[in-house]
Amino acid sequence: MKTDGGSDAAKRRAGERAAEAVEDGDVVGLGTGSTTAHAIRALGRAVDDGLEIRGIPTSFQSRRLALEVGIPLTDLDAVDGVDVAIDGADQVVDDPDAPAHGALIKGGGAAHAREKLVDSAADRFLVVADPSKLTECLERPVPVEVLSDAHTVVADRIHELGGEPTLRAAERKDGPVVTDNGNLVLDCAFGRTDDPDGLATRLSAVPGVVEHGLFVGLADVTYVGREDGVERREY
Repeated sequence: MKTDGGSDAAKRRAGERAAEAVEDGDVVGLGTGSTTAHAIRALGRAVDDGLEIRGIPTSFQSRRLALEVGIPLTDLDAVDGVDVAIDGADQVVDDPDAPAHGALIKGGGAAHAREKLVDSAADRFLVVADPSKLTECLERPVPVEVLSDAHTVVADRIHELGGEPTLRAAERKDGPVVTDNGNLVLDCAFGRTDDPDGLATRLSAVPGVVEHGLFVGLADVTYVGREDGVERREY
């Protein structure tokens, strides 16, 4: 259920601008998705030019790309902290007057559990996006990673919370999507979500939920790539 939209040029501008914020010696969280991939490639070029960093990938996909471009890798257990994380989003609240300004929905690539772990551990969390991801309020289905044995029980609880859960199906094989953690994903439609913080709390309290795709109060900056440049949002 990855989101489409936005030109590759806009995504590239956002990713490359975020990569410029990385400094020598940084431990960098490497997110997942097409926009973040541009940041990873830019960091690989910087490493070739002498930048010394260590990357913490958030998925098999980001790990493979980081290795391909020559970024030295590590993990959370081996470092004292994460200096900066760069990651994309499926939706970003872009309304300075909204209480949820800067809140995100992530998980289109089913990597949101590890993404949230790394992004929340970072001193700075930089979001990279194109204009198609900007919204006045969150309204896309919220991805919820669940233990495989618990997916029907969790689905019932989602119904009680006012959502419509759908087990995410794989695109090129029979059966459901299985995350890097060996779990399943329910895409939960709640309609317009004006209180993502409250919904996040309720979802986290459901037994069997590993992690949900509401990222509230985590982003520090969003770089929005456009055809003619990059806009920077601070929170």
